[in-house]
Amino acid sequence: MKKDIQTREDLILLVDTFYQKIQENKRIGPIFTDIAKVDWTHHLPKMYDFWESVLFGNATYKGNPMLTHFELRDKATLKTDEFDIWKNIFFETVDDLFKGDNAESIKEKAKSIADLMNFKLNPPKPRINII
Repeated sequence: MKKDIQTREDLILLVDTFYQKIQENKRIGPIFTDIAKVDWTHHLPKMYDFWESVLFGNATYKGNPMLTHFELRDKATLKTDEFDIWKNIFFETVDDLFKGDNAESIKEKAKSIADLMNFKLNPPKPRINII
């Protein structure tokens, strides 16, 4: 029986499993490995802190993920399709490992964060009304 996400160790398992799947994904994996050239030994602990802050309210994360993604947007395609793949892998990973209120909450928070990032990186073009 699956348990809920309750500890930092649970988040570490989630993050490690998720990013392993990300690296294996043919569509978005190269964004992380080839374009962003993510240093996983540096990135993963930041993600543990990020999700601990988001899910448990512990102020462990220090940083601004939007700045990094704005810089990356200039080198890679970061559109709705890429964000949808990211969300689907995240949701699948949570569902594979956990079940409960925190598991549902982290999926909702991940969706909100990804959707907001996508909106900020790809703002709608203003409509021009010609009369």
